[in-house]
Amino acid sequence: MEYQFIEFRKLEKGVGQILLNRPNKRNALCNPLRQELFNCLEECDKDKEVRAIIISGNGSCFCAGYDLSYDNSKDLPYHANTNDGFWPRHVVEGAFKIWDLSTPVIAQVHGYCLAGGTELAASCDLVYVANDAEIGYPVVRSMSPPDNQFFPWLIGMRNAMEMMLTGESISGIEAEQLGFANRSFEEKELSKEVLKIAQKIAQVPADIQAINKRSIHRQMEIMGLRNGIRAGTELQALAMHSRSTKEHLQELSSNLKEALTKRDKEFGDYRTKDKD
Repeated sequence: MEYQFIEFRKLEKGVGQILLNRPNKRNALCNPLRQELFNCLEECDKDKEVRAIIISGNGSCFCAGYDLSYDNSKDLPYHANTNDGFWPRHVVEGAFKIWDLSTPVIAQVHGYCLAGGTELAASCDLVYVANDAEIGYPVVRSMSPPDNQFFPWLIGMRNAMEMMLTGESISGIEAEQLGFANRSFEEKELSKEVLKIAQKIAQVPADIQAINKRSIHRQMEIMGLRNGIRAGTELQALAMHSRSTKEHLQELSSNLKEALTKRDKEFGDYRTKDKD
């Protein structure tokens, strides 16, 4: 199958790799890309030759978030009830599509992993990051909490609270320490190390791995993860009706780069780093 926004290749020993391929947009997520990604994941899940899947990004980063220049209410990759507040519910549905695959899915993260990029990575079964990766959710400064509110589940209440109240990022090393990632590596070693781990996973029979994966998920679900994340979509939807969010959306529609610079300038990070 040919793709426009991703690349797929079969690597050695039962490993498939999906490469987000919009490097000129920092692999920002638009619905056509998401459609290709979900289609490819489902095809991999059916393919008996693919027993582990790596998702990585082409170019300078994994994924800088959603493409805010694209109308993401159009061309949805799967059905969504488009009533008020549909977007976070739609995003969470996609996260659980990955969660419910039988095949283990690994996020390989370098460079920026922001906003929707963090949601994609967190939806994977395992996450391996470059030491100097930059992982964060700056959207909380101007618009809303995450669509997929996984942070408390992965890094704990206090750490999640700090990230949500400041919008600041964490490095790959910090992501490992806090529990967002399994392990961090020097960027030049990341692909090699992730492939080695994926090949180990692929050595275990697929029917056993499906149960192994599900056994962990069921424990998290008993503790309330699925219900908690779904409940969080209502708060994200509520935030979209706030005065500040409406003002920021108007600024984004007028001048996207200027609005994002205004959001981050006082913090001196993300796109405003090393700028006056």
